[in-house]
Amino acid sequence: MKFNQTLILLLCLTFFINCKKSTEAEIKKESTISKAEKQFALLTKDAEDQNRIPRTLDAQGQMHWAHKNFDWTEGFFPGSCWYLFEATKDKKWQTAAEKFQALFEDHKYLTTNHDLGFVFNCSYGNGYRLTKNEAFKKVMITAADSLLTRFNPTVGCIKSWDVTSGWQKERGWEYPVIIDNMMNLELLFEVSKLTGITTYSDAAKMHANTTLKNHFREDYSSYHVIDYDPENGAVRSKQTAQGFAHESAWARGQAWGLYGFTVCFRYTNDIAYLNQAEQIANFIINYKGTPKDGIPYWDYNAPNIPNEPRDVSAATITASALIELNKYSKTSYNSAIDKIMNSLASDDYTAKLGENKHFILKHSVGSIPHGNEIDVPLNYADYYYLEALTRYKSMELNK
Repeated sequence: MKFNQTLILLLCLTFFINCKKSTEAEIKKESTISKAEKQFALLTKDAEDQNRIPRTLDAQGQMHWAHKNFDWTEGFFPGSCWYLFEATKDKKWQTAAEKFQALFEDHKYLTTNHDLGFVFNCSYGNGYRLTKNEAFKKVMITAADSLLTRFNPTVGCIKSWDVTSGWQKERGWEYPVIIDNMMNLELLFEVSKLTGITTYSDAAKMHANTTLKNHFREDYSSYHVIDYDPENGAVRSKQTAQGFAHESAWARGQAWGLYGFTVCFRYTNDIAYLNQAEQIANFIINYKGTPKDGIPYWDYNAPNIPNEPRDVSAATITASALIELNKYSKTSYNSAIDKIMNSLASDDYTAKLGENKHFILKHSVGSIPHGNEIDVPLNYADYYYLEALTRYKSMELNK
């Protein structure tokens, strides 16, 4: 009898302790979101004053606004507003999101850039998800149609960059496809789901399958750029543009791949995509050279580690992807997720209120080989952090 009473007491005590820990964790998550919202409110005021979209800081520490004619990062700022609306239910964030995404709505017709998925799914896509505004859906469909003009069924991929001018032309590429392009597939999958037209999802799946076949090494790290022959689809070369070397593992590229294949599994339930995402996650999480706090150097093989810049943007993308992958996989990623999210929320990476020109996070890297955006805040680091915070708040433990 005494044994049974003791057992019941221990079970009750364990339940109480777990409930207390759970409550403390939820309070901490709410506090982190609240802190991020206060900082982002200041950034939004700056943006409203200029009627411009913040992108990053220049070398002198001054605001660098997104280019008005087109900027691949222009969708992230209104997308961040949508996530704050989702997290807080405060209508002011919906108003801000609608205001800033309207600044680039006409870009839905552009066929000269592959980043329409980034631009319109992060902004109008989140807006439609949260409001079911039919006008937002129409914008998404038009953007997806424009994106499809860059799809070559012989190659089986969407062309990333045009090679008629600039540094892309100097590389001698004919049909370059970058790992980043996996992130543009979500727009195609979503529009296919909304319209019932499989042309969009068929192209997305073909792109994913071609990428799976050609972009990855035996250890599941990815190349940045695969150049194809547009006439027969043959691989011409495997290179990098933003990484340290052709055979190195550019940190943000690994995160793009993880996120992209997780999204592909969400829409298709194709186990090949889940397996690929799990293998990429395994490479990222277990890479021996990654710092203990889980925030990677800008390239896993950068030459002067540990004296190399970290890339917080790669960490935020990874964290958000792992939280979603955690729902699908039999493997638990709780430990890796907690590590990255706690590190990002620390003073090492989160700016103090009013500092950092009002961006939330510090220490991201755009492109070291191009000498651009080195150790600065980036609007897409903040976007994927807010997405991760929103997902983290409601994350179901996978044990």
